[in-house]
Amino acid sequence: MSTDSNDLMALADSLVKLGIMKGADEIEVSIGDGSQFRAGIRDGALETLTESGSRQLAIRAFVDGRTANASSSDLSLDTLDRLVTNAVARARLGGKDEFAGLPQLEKVAVDANELGIFDPAILALTPEEKIAYATKSEAIGLKQAGVTKSLGASFVSADETTILANSKGFRGSYRSTGAYASAAFQAGEGDNLFQDGWFEGGPMRSALPEPEVLATTAARRVTRLIGARKVSTQKVPVVVEPPVTASLLDFLAEAVSGEAISRRQSFLVDKLGSAIAADTVTIVDDGLLKRGFSTAPFDSEGVPRRTTTLVEAGVLKSYLLDTYYGRKLGMKSTGNAGGTTNLYLKAGTAKPEAIMASVERGLLLTGTIGFGTDPTTGDISIGAFGLWIENGVTTFPVAGVTIAGNLSDLLKGVELIGDDLRFHGATNGPTIKLAEMTIGGTAAAAPGAGG
Repeated sequence: MSTDSNDLMALADSLVKLGIMKGADEIEVSIGDGSQFRAGIRDGALETLTESGSRQLAIRAFVDGRTANASSSDLSLDTLDRLVTNAVARARLGGKDEFAGLPQLEKVAVDANELGIFDPAILALTPEEKIAYATKSEAIGLKQAGVTKSLGASFVSADETTILANSKGFRGSYRSTGAYASAAFQAGEGDNLFQDGWFEGGPMRSALPEPEVLATTAARRVTRLIGARKVSTQKVPVVVEPPVTASLLDFLAEAVSGEAISRRQSFLVDKLGSAIAADTVTIVDDGLLKRGFSTAPFDSEGVPRRTTTLVEAGVLKSYLLDTYYGRKLGMKSTGNAGGTTNLYLKAGTAKPEAIMASVERGLLLTGTIGFGTDPTTGDISIGAFGLWIENGVTTFPVAGVTIAGNLSDLLKGVELIGDDLRFHGATNGPTIKLAEMTIGGTAAAAPGAGG
């Protein structure tokens, strides 16, 4: 990075003082300074290659309950002086909001160095090594039986320093890294083409497996769909693979956000303390998870990150709140300015094989397509694909169907929870079994299609 973090902190401090001198009641200055690398491989050739540094300074100024935001990538003193002056002037012209303002100062109790979010080993990787990883991943995947085409492989790395200071006395900084790789392939022929892939990575170099693991996982996910067909419209038990469990949790996160609750655009309005899921379900947002994808000592407002249990033994315990929506709802920020951190459904005790064996006839849901969720009602209607289950065994692939239900009903219908929770991204969950979902397909089943 081109600027020492101590210099950036001193700059943020000076702009806070300048803002107060210019007439702001409160002011916040944040600076992001880092570098990013991205290599994309397609058919053995380097398709994209970018390596860049980025720096952005952002200001929030408050005057008599009025707010203005400003940002710049130009950190020259003249530019920043004008930026602060104009932000304070514009704040005076805004609409008054009794809930606007900075959070009260809270001590950050964790040491960023103990969170496992910065790894020098990532910085030590050369561009050649990163390109070689993606190239090898694609080559291995293309050799797998059934794979007909590469959709590309990539390697991305990042190194970021975050600085935050405000007029309430908050001063904080941390440095984080990340290394991420992906590969995607196509299988099938004619009109029956299928696409899928896989992703690995995290803030530590050790989170990246060997290219063989990434490639074979991506290839297996797509080739198992070869020959997929529809099934008849029916209600059946559904076994949900971990990536789809994660997508259900992301939908839940929309519904428990302070903004959705405040605007009464969520099916969970006024549901705190109510049972919204099976009593085996516990869902956590952990901003302090070691080596987590979204772990940090504090959020974008300087509120300490924390571990928030959203659902405990089926009961809704908390919403996800920043300072503004916390005030509107008469609650305290949960340290979630910017959204979820590391969201996950706690693992159960069932082996995924045992979950499968418990299904006489149903669907193993491996992926979804498109968008079809409504947090106001909790309704879901979305394209899907997977594998059909008969007598506890997968029998043929399924595609071209829709799944429909209500998130509230699905959460209450969780019958089994797997022991295979793995922190694979910012949102994670194990294999789960849902009592019932509507699978929309053909009007009548084809022979042997489970109709």
